[in-house]
Amino acid sequence: MLEFCQWLDQTAVGSTIRQSLWLFPAIETVHLLGMAALVGTITLLDLRLLGWVTPERRVSQMAARLLPWAWLGFGVQVVTGVLLFSSEAVKIYGNPAFRLKMLFLLLAGVQALIFQTVVSRKLPAWDERPSLPVIAKVMGMVSILLWIAIVTAGRFIGFV
Repeated sequence: MLEFCQWLDQTAVGSTIRQSLWLFPAIETVHLLGMAALVGTITLLDLRLLGWVTPERRVSQMAARLLPWAWLGFGVQVVTGVLLFSSEAVKIYGNPAFRLKMLFLLLAGVQALIFQTVVSRKLPAWDERPSLPVIAKVMGMVSILLWIAIVTAGRFIGFV
């Protein structure tokens, strides 16, 4: 993996971003906007799953409205994250905060996969229930905790 990071560090994209005065901060700004879209929409849905906000709104309706924005934010995160990583791949590769962020991202991906393939099928049935089942609350809480961990680890990357 280190060899890949060394290669990535030396690519034209990585070198250009690293040597530019304004490119890294511009990409990082877009990365933060993508994070706001992703984490903001996911958090709203998670809070609804926990029953803490908008109990009058149907869970399936909220998911249908919010998840496309979450996927857009995720796409922005992936593209900008790869660009940022390419500019400092060797340096960041060994960073414990970066590794922790990647671990939490993997766990969030597994959680999202479970939600999309198993739990989301049950959302319409939950719309008619007076309170959501425990699995909804667990999924919401796990998701919120994972995204807090991801954002926190991401912030620590530059300081470790």
